[in-house]
Amino acid sequence: MPAEPNQTKVRAFYERAVNQGDLTAVDDLVASAELAHNSGGGDGHNTPASVKAWVLQLRAASPAIQVTVEELIEQRDRVVNRVTYRGTQTGEVQDPVWGRIAPTRTKIAGAAIAINRFADGKSVEAWDLMDDSSYWQKLSAIPVPK
Repeated sequence: MPAEPNQTKVRAFYERAVNQGDLTAVDDLVASAELAHNSGGGDGHNTPASVKAWVLQLRAASPAIQVTVEELIEQRDRVVNRVTYRGTQTGEVQDPVWGRIAPTRTKIAGAAIAINRFADGKSVEAWDLMDDSSYWQKLSAIPVPK
């Protein structure tokens, strides 16, 4: 059975945009003002430009990052996606909370789950849950609990 169109757009985002740097996949997925609910706290809005900037920043910090789509579930206007990510931080990380983190050559790996709500063929709302604390612990930005 072929994948649903919205699943195809989500998969392309990870495989083409994040893994390969093909930012056209962002334009295919993200609406002009996508409401974003992030695990890091706070709601906001994504735009294709802000998502492209995030992808570029992520790829600058870990140029060989690989995201594997583990599962896609589509029901009505929503796609649930579960992914794993792996890479090595060989570039600088610039974060508004943690500041500048010089290259550490640390291997990173983790999981993320997102739900995208679609309207008119674009994601208009997204809920993202990423294993943020272990990511920042691996980069020594926050201490590992004892």
